[in-house]
Amino acid sequence: NTVPTEAQAGEPASDEELRRIDELALNAIKSCFDPEIPVNIYELGLIYQVRVSKERNVHVQMRLTSPNCPAAQSLPAEVKQKIEAVSGVQEATVEIVWQPPWGPHLMSEAAKLELGFF
Repeated sequence: NTVPTEAQAGEPASDEELRRIDELALNAIKSCFDPEIPVNIYELGLIYQVRVSKERNVHVQMRLTSPNCPAAQSLPAEVKQKIEAVSGVQEATVEIVWQPPWGPHLMSEAAKLELGFF
């Protein structure tokens, strides 16, 4: 768990560092909650893809439960901010996508249980 030094900052990240950043970025995402639902956005199935580049940039594809979601502005900004706070991350981008359509089938078993889907 080392932070790249100035000399390393221009060098591509090692596979081990990429795995560490990916894990920490996922943990950061899991700390983000939809304000209307008591489940984190990862367990809700709103995160479609997380990619970490060799340059230590993190790109997230996510969607909202609906285009009219009250958190449409705040939630992507929160995801970006929390990922950029991860040690070693240079920059995070959050892309809102609408395909494939979101539905309860994308939620984890834990989220379904929490929300009474069983």
